[in-house]
Amino acid sequence: MSRLPMTFACGLYDRLVPLYTKEVQPAGIDLNFIALDSPRAIFDRMGGGQEFDASEFSSSEFIARYATGQTPFVALPFFPSRTFRHSMIAVNRRSGIKTPKDLEGKRVGTELYTQTAAIFIRGMLQHDHDVDLSKIHWVQGALNHVGTHGNPSAPPLLRPVDIEPADPTRSLSDMLDKGEIDATLATNVPAAMRSNPDIVRLFPNYREVERDYYRRTGIFPIMHLVAMRRDVHEKYPFAATSLYAALKQSRHRALALLRNTGALRTMLPWMTADLDEIDEVFGGDPWPDGIEPNRKTLEALVTYMHEQHMIPRRIPIEDLFVKTYASN
Repeated sequence: MSRLPMTFACGLYDRLVPLYTKEVQPAGIDLNFIALDSPRAIFDRMGGGQEFDASEFSSSEFIARYATGQTPFVALPFFPSRTFRHSMIAVNRRSGIKTPKDLEGKRVGTELYTQTAAIFIRGMLQHDHDVDLSKIHWVQGALNHVGTHGNPSAPPLLRPVDIEPADPTRSLSDMLDKGEIDATLATNVPAAMRSNPDIVRLFPNYREVERDYYRRTGIFPIMHLVAMRRDVHEKYPFAATSLYAALKQSRHRALALLRNTGALRTMLPWMTADLDEIDEVFGGDPWPDGIEPNRKTLEALVTYMHEQHMIPRRIPIEDLFVKTYASN
């Protein structure tokens, strides 16, 4: 019996390598794994033109689309990308910012106001540090190059927010370097940090801060989920089950390989210490699949999106994912 041809676009993360090399294969599917380094390019191609049968996709963009009732995708509770973001807030010390509250009244650069990373950072600032987000003037543009950060097709905000576009001939990094904005919160740190000693992280001890944040909240921010075109899912209902099972198997295989420390698989000299910390903080599995192990993180994202005027109501987490996986 012939297998279903399916395209799947995703970054080549360690947890996906076994799927890419075909060591792990989804049952009944001939998977064409298209490895792309730019998540934003994947989102724009999938969101704008539905170019792939399934792909890595922005969690917040999917939720915003779902809230409109008109999304052409279904979601699988597999999370290719997740990142703590305390380390990604940079400030120009000349602006006088020493604490998160000092961001109030300042001009803060952000790549996309609606991107998942920015949503999680703002939610953390509001809930953990009592920052009044309405007192910040946002400047939106690309961080380390000129222009915009991709071409997203997410729905518009439900209420106006104090946002201005950055100068299209300047990067946010350049603007921070020159003192034209006071801080950036993004998916990376500004390039100017390497040359300007006044540009520093808001949380210099970010590893300790992020570890404490996780222990207190149970939140390990989820950036991306896996989206499948709804028409593919409806025509081939087995495909979501098969792909999800393979994604899970690939991640488990990658984690097992990571623990083989006889010959380190990464260029991280203290990987053994990192694995010990994973066992201590995350109970051995830092990257779980499914809804229940990720409920606190997913509920935080939905709450933040509602508070930040991106969705009209808090959506039950089970409603967001293909029903087959609600109990996984």
